[in-house]
Amino acid sequence: RPHRTALYEDPPAACWPIVYSPDYNITFVGLEKLHPFDAGKWGKVINFLKEEKLIADDLIVQAREATDEDLLVVHTRRYLNRLKWSFVVATITEIPPVAFLPNFVVQRKVLKPLRTQTGGTIMAGKLAVDRGWAINVGGGFHHCSSDKGGGFCAYADITLAIKFLFERVQGVSKATIIDLDAHQGNGHERDFMDDHRVYIMDVYNRYIYPGDGFAKRAIKRKVELEWGTEDTEYLQKVHTHVEGALNELKPDIVVYNAGTDILDGDPLGGLAVSPQGIVKRDEVVFKAARRRGIPILMVTSGGYQKRTARIIADSILNLHSLGLIDKELAASGAGNPKVEQMIRDSAKDFSNLSLQ
Repeated sequence: RPHRTALYEDPPAACWPIVYSPDYNITFVGLEKLHPFDAGKWGKVINFLKEEKLIADDLIVQAREATDEDLLVVHTRRYLNRLKWSFVVATITEIPPVAFLPNFVVQRKVLKPLRTQTGGTIMAGKLAVDRGWAINVGGGFHHCSSDKGGGFCAYADITLAIKFLFERVQGVSKATIIDLDAHQGNGHERDFMDDHRVYIMDVYNRYIYPGDGFAKRAIKRKVELEWGTEDTEYLQKVHTHVEGALNELKPDIVVYNAGTDILDGDPLGGLAVSPQGIVKRDEVVFKAARRRGIPILMVTSGGYQKRTARIIADSILNLHSLGLIDKELAASGAGNPKVEQMIRDSAKDFSNLSLQ
């Protein structure tokens, strides 16, 4: 029997299925500046969405930290114990000075934010099934598998979200991962290597980290890109293969790893997609899932430039303006008459929030 978890408690019906917590952001003694990652990008995304009046604090689902018991659904006890060594965390996060910090500081300042984002992905998995879509403004730690972290990924949130759904939600027995981060998603690939319930599509720069040949065997639809791939070729490939993947197998959930490190000028991604190209890419994936009535969970994953937060926010605003994500639609998707009545009652309150 699955353990009791706070992550699957229903949030207030008035909330958008957008999951976030201020605890996502990694900020301490300037160490976060030693990694090219913008460790405060998640909060910036939310601030942009608030400025545009799409959301307000009390309309966001507050992410909760995944507990050890939650993490053990996928992770080995041995792996979680290894994270009690600061040098192990330094290696995984690629911030060498972390090795010299006492572990209680590392737990609080580095791992707790990552555990909270992981809890957010698990929560968003259930929300997506309930509401038709959900976005975790963090997460997407696709280099971490059950017993090994790497590439800034300490917990396997994508694997966890899917395993939680398989174990706890009736009618969810097949999942498709669409991984469009610039890097190969070797973590979930290793975790689902021989699991026929999970279909993996991965589009990535073939020349960069992690180059995990073993993990590639789990990819059902592999699209390897050349250095400097630009919008036209990129979007054409994404469109063709997303359609192909969802026609080949209709899953009960799509997990969309929406890394923004495909952006032109990203120091690690090596691709050359424009901000507009990223917004269009997300639109292509959401359109494909929504048209088929497949619930979609989006996580934000990699993206290592200061301008990525603005692009993620612009993409969410674009999805909303096209009606691909929608608060009313989302809640009524639960088919709950009480919820629908509440929405009618509160439509007046929300009319000032909708985008003009």
